[in-house]
Amino acid sequence: MSASSTDKDQESAYSAAVKQKRSLGSYIWDTLDKCPEERKFLNKLDSCLLTYAFLSYLSKYLDQQNITNAYVSGMQEDLHLVGNDLNYIITAWTCGYVIGQIPSNLLITRIKPSLWIPAMEVLWSVLTMLSSTSKNFTHLIVIRFFIGLAESTFYPAMQYVIGSWYQKDELGKRACIFHVASAIGPMFSGFLQTAAYDGLNGVHGLAGWKWLFIIDGIITIPIALLGFLMMPDLPHNTKPSRWYTESQLETAKRRMEKANRKAPSKFTKAKILGFFTTWHIYTLVPLYILFNNGGGPATSMIFWLKSFNTPTKTVYTVAQINIYPLGQNVVQVISTLTWAWWSDAIGMRWPPIILSGTWSMIVCILLAVTPLYTNIVRRWALYYMTTIPGGMSGLILAWANELTGEDSEKRSFVIASCNMWAYVMQAWLPIVLFPQVEQPQVRKGTIATACFNLGMMFFAFLTFLLQRRDDSRRQRNLENIARTEANMQVISLSYK
Repeated sequence: MSASSTDKDQESAYSAAVKQKRSLGSYIWDTLDKCPEERKFLNKLDSCLLTYAFLSYLSKYLDQQNITNAYVSGMQEDLHLVGNDLNYIITAWTCGYVIGQIPSNLLITRIKPSLWIPAMEVLWSVLTMLSSTSKNFTHLIVIRFFIGLAESTFYPAMQYVIGSWYQKDELGKRACIFHVASAIGPMFSGFLQTAAYDGLNGVHGLAGWKWLFIIDGIITIPIALLGFLMMPDLPHNTKPSRWYTESQLETAKRRMEKANRKAPSKFTKAKILGFFTTWHIYTLVPLYILFNNGGGPATSMIFWLKSFNTPTKTVYTVAQINIYPLGQNVVQVISTLTWAWWSDAIGMRWPPIILSGTWSMIVCILLAVTPLYTNIVRRWALYYMTTIPGGMSGLILAWANELTGEDSEKRSFVIASCNMWAYVMQAWLPIVLFPQVEQPQVRKGTIATACFNLGMMFFAFLTFLLQRRDDSRRQRNLENIARTEANMQVISLSYK
């Protein structure tokens, strides 16, 4: 008997046992109920794929979010930025980020993600360091556009790759562990900006905010090089190596067959039309758009703290303005992991989305009616709670991976479309709802965000209803096939 046959038999035996009874430990970490060979494979996969994905996303968020820290730490004055200039700089990054996502995600169904993604990471790290050479608003706009273009290749691609390896009881946790770097990255950025401003400001004639861009780029390059070494491709085209044996790769393929997640196939006109003739893109994309634009009030805290200062009085130092909002990120990390573990445990994605959306809607309403300076403790606490729904990205895209698994190219397209259209809206919506000149009050933006959260809950529930309808149809078809086969056997026996 071959090793792969033995592994398959062992997996089947464990699967049957797990269906009968799931151990408490498996709710803490799902590999504890897997067979030894599968557990060993998943530990390797987590160590390689998740480690690289997490570190890269951490560095990406350093490079992406440092612009706001730099703005409040001297860049505004040095480059003579005024009015909504910061919004326009962020929008330039968003435009680049939007343009590259769908082409890149479809491309990695044809080329090796282990080469494409790290190469683009090297590019955006170099561009980040070049941000420190900006002399004016125009220079900064151009550089930030190309940083966004390079970074567009990363997040949807990694969610697609992660969805190509993990089953339903594993995927929510992995997608959210990866996504939680988006909360940890700004935490590092805040501390780095503080260190740069206090320790490097003026060194070699460079302002502290310039050192932040340089340091971020230096951090990112080694992580990109690590990706060339340890990131896998997809189960169907990853070759046996020091990381994965041939038997383990066969296990990976069987796992995806069981999860009904297909390998890439040939592009055809019918396939491309199929992207638009099923309901998935029409519920998942609005769901993700509303989620992604449902956290606007969180950005106001840093401006709220800065607004206490006047030309003659300093209430909060630059270091405090950068560090105090980091409590929002701590809340996001805790809530993201909570949603992920709960979702995988119950095998459903929509309940955490409904609960977090309800919470966020209430917080936004309270922020809108709370005075800016007469109840500081309440407003501070409310700002911290604005990030509780921040972890929904991982769960929504995990859901997209599961719902579109029968067509790999469609899965890639839908995931990229979710992220792309979310940022299309983000390219202009913050300028309208959260203009810099209205910070930190922005009451209309806060009320609009409450409405976004209500819409997010609607589309989550609609997606669930359509999923349940499709599952019922699939089950009826299987029963009809089984009934037909049974009837054919009876007819066949009657003729003997």
